[in-house]
Amino acid sequence: MSQSVGEIMIFTGNSNHSLVDKICKDLKVKQPNCKVSTFSDGEIAIDISETVRGKDVYVVQSTSNPVNKNLMECLILLDALKRASACRINVVIPYYGYARQDRKTKAREPITAKLVADLLTVAGAQRVIAMDLHAGQIQGYFNIPVDHLTAVRYLANYFKDIVNPDEFIIVSPDLGGVTRARKFANELNLPIAIIEKRRPKPNVSEVMNIIGDIKGKNAILVDDIIDTAGTLCNAAEALKKNGAKKIYGCATHGVLSGPAIERIENSLMEKFIITDTIEFNQKDKSTKIDVVTVAPLFADAIRRINSNTSVSAMFD
Repeated sequence: MSQSVGEIMIFTGNSNHSLVDKICKDLKVKQPNCKVSTFSDGEIAIDISETVRGKDVYVVQSTSNPVNKNLMECLILLDALKRASACRINVVIPYYGYARQDRKTKAREPITAKLVADLLTVAGAQRVIAMDLHAGQIQGYFNIPVDHLTAVRYLANYFKDIVNPDEFIIVSPDLGGVTRARKFANELNLPIAIIEKRRPKPNVSEVMNIIGDIKGKNAILVDDIIDTAGTLCNAAEALKKNGAKKIYGCATHGVLSGPAIERIENSLMEKFIITDTIEFNQKDKSTKIDVVTVAPLFADAIRRINSNTSVSAMFD
């Protein structure tokens, strides 16, 4: 029988309290007394009023908007826990910000996904638990263990009661998302189609071609991130023009910046499904956006890591 490393303690900054509350409830653990606030000049202040010595600690923090503040909260929390002699420091990053700059595509570009990996490690992280990284190779940017979870099954489950294999097709909005779309399609036993696009500048995309038979089918667009929603709304229009009937969409990370919610509301999509890796502001409630929680998946991973049992077995 596997032995646990130590008592689980869940810490968080201010990025996603609702997800952390659900994770703690699933694990039946109480959040420790930890206050993450700011000094008058905006510097982040951390006050941990419980001992962490010898404990198995997990810092749960999405680096979503405001990205830099949430990232700094995470780094400072890690540093505080390292200096307080925690037994093991795990960082749980439901949404890994700065991941879209994962390689150089032109001269003098940074690779921010690698920079953030280095910052987390130097701050004290000994293990990373992330979900649906924008690029799988980001796991290799760390020299510590990385558990890469996926929300595909949770998103696919939303559609299980409405899909019919003869009437539905899964669509990848670009060539880079084909593997993700294939995994999603396997969950529902559906075929896939691919949209070929070009991106003349950030947050702007143009549909070039559709590979696959979508005529007369209901389509489900699958992506990892929805930011300004331009790509997916354009994709929905292209699908409709090429004969698709009802169009749905889903993405793990609902960044939803700028005009995203308005675009989704005015789009040709029936529904758009996101997870709670990023807290969805209640005042931005949309009639078309539904949220599924991935808290049980994170709780299961934390439980397995703490007891030194297999995390990969979760996906068998």
